[in-house]
Amino acid sequence: MHVDGPTLAGKQRDTLCLTWEERRWTRKRVTTTGGREVALALPTGSLLHPGDIVAVEAEWYLEIEGKSEPVLAVTPRDRNEAIRIAFDVGNRHFPLAIAGDDLLVPDDTAMTQLLTRLGVAWKRSAAVFAPLGADHSHEHGHSPLDGHTHVVGGSGGGAAPLPPSSG
Repeated sequence: MHVDGPTLAGKQRDTLCLTWEERRWTRKRVTTTGGREVALALPTGSLLHPGDIVAVEAEWYLEIEGKSEPVLAVTPRDRNEAIRIAFDVGNRHFPLAIAGDDLLVPDDTAMTQLLTRLGVAWKRSAAVFAPLGADHSHEHGHSPLDGHTHVVGGSGGGAAPLPPSSG
């Protein structure tokens, strides 16, 4: 579900800045950039994307941001090399993203070994990693679990503010 401007008008924007791996969490207590403690409760297999709105509360809403993380940036010489790299990366069950002319893979020893063996040009870099094929559809709506309205997380979850600690 798309959240329109009027729904968010007058509400304070808060964010969770998460790496790709962190955006795969389904159950986790986290602290937002605004200092709010919230509980993520998403359906198993969910993947949050930068720009997702995961909670809309009376005074504020929570938006997901991508955090820059270590990646290997591969610059294929041509389309055929790009396809070969993508095949070999996928064959090892690693994710792959596209950023301009580069292919991005996690900065991992297995990937450095693979890319070196393939003889392709690569360099260490940092980027918001958003792999291809990582989309997961959600049914959006109200969560019966916590009494709050959520935009991402479907009928079984979202993000809910935690009550203040008692000590």
